[in-house]
Amino acid sequence: MFRLQNMKDAKYPRSFSHIGITVPDIHKAVDFYQNVMGWYVVMKPSTVHKEAETAIGQMCIDVFGHDWETFEIAHLSTSDGIGIELFSFPHGVKEAPEFNPFNTGLFHFCVQDPDIEGLTKKIVEAGGKQRMPIREYYPNEKPYKMVYVQDPFGIVFEIYTHSYELTYSSGAYQE
Repeated sequence: MFRLQNMKDAKYPRSFSHIGITVPDIHKAVDFYQNVMGWYVVMKPSTVHKEAETAIGQMCIDVFGHDWETFEIAHLSTSDGIGIELFSFPHGVKEAPEFNPFNTGLFHFCVQDPDIEGLTKKIVEAGGKQRMPIREYYPNEKPYKMVYVQDPFGIVFEIYTHSYELTYSSGAYQE
């Protein structure tokens, strides 16, 4: 039997919990991610204040330091339970940073939708951008497609038609 005390030595893949995204307008971002991406709102936008007397206030001081007073936060969830934590800081830069995948840091995240064309169209109609043509990952082998897009706030992400495991596995696709 596997005992909890042995977990410090255990080697196992950790699950993905959530991603934090800073946006210029929390309400517009919640609207986009809920209505275009179909994500569930777990916690509506609320304001966090810098206050050492509360657990959340102290935690945010630990993370952000002392050079802030308030910010807005909202929590959403994908259909498979991955959390999307949205932040909006009143004095932060409101433009997305220049897209530069060559620098160290988060490059993109990826979502999955078998209707890649439909989701891409919805993103563009909502003010986002399609950054490349929709492409087949393995032409003549697997009918798997991908595309890079960006939301209306400049956040770049990718869309796959199939799961990560299926896309990169060596198993043969059979119709």
